[in-house]
Amino acid sequence: MSGFGAAGAPVAPVIEGWRHLRTGKVRDLYSNESGEILLVASDRISAFDWVLPSVIPNKGAILTQLSLFWFELLGDIVPNHIITEDVPSSVMDRAVIVQPLQMFEIECVARGYLTGSGLAEYDDNRAVCGNALPEGLLDGSQLPKSIFTPATKAEVGDHDININFATAEKIVGDEIAQELRDVTLKLYDTAAEYSLSRGIILADTKFEFGSDADGTIMLGDEALTPDSSRFWEADGWAPGKSQPSFDKQFVRDWLTASGWDKKSPPPELPNEIIEKTAARYEEAFERITGTKF
Repeated sequence: MSGFGAAGAPVAPVIEGWRHLRTGKVRDLYSNESGEILLVASDRISAFDWVLPSVIPNKGAILTQLSLFWFELLGDIVPNHIITEDVPSSVMDRAVIVQPLQMFEIECVARGYLTGSGLAEYDDNRAVCGNALPEGLLDGSQLPKSIFTPATKAEVGDHDININFATAEKIVGDEIAQELRDVTLKLYDTAAEYSLSRGIILADTKFEFGSDADGTIMLGDEALTPDSSRFWEADGWAPGKSQPSFDKQFVRDWLTASGWDKKSPPPELPNEIIEKTAARYEEAFERITGTKF
């Protein structure tokens, strides 16, 4: 599924019996007469807040199946939005039917290692989203304990903005913010321990939560995929450098080296970069789940 129209913009496929609601960077959402949501993961890939004109074969299926693995593994910690995997044949393996949730307006991020925007903030003030950290940490350093670093939700094309816990409380309320922080850290710590047993470091990850009609907090969207997480090779980990990763690092590196200004529409990816990225997504799935994709 390419998910692109003639003008290069993402276009959702028509699916009989389902009404298109929204197209995001990677996912297309539909609803039916019962109010259920069909969540379809395309093969689109984004980088630097742009949806690229190239696609990564099987990416959508890998994201969906890996999320289902984690939803089941972590189901004792928090319920999730999954209703069934019985979806229309045209989106088989890359889609799920989920219950609608009232989504909370923050991204729930947990970090166990210092890198990315967290590293940039640490270099400025020795803290990340209000979490004070010790001196001497490097890119890739393990933190003394995992931290909750929420962010605002951005529209397509905009940046998420890191916020402190007090700001999160203002957005969703004190009690909800505390619940989201606690469950985010428990999910992260559990997943990080499991991933390490598979030879993979879960450096950080992002969750999205919502509440159902009864007010129960549920995990929604995706969970612990290479799109929402940083997975690193445990054997190659060493603070002070860029870590060997299982995500779209090949894509980011190539785009940076290509001379693209990150302001105009991005270029097509070379076949070599597409193939390497697809292989890393597939390897992440197989390493984590222990099953062949």
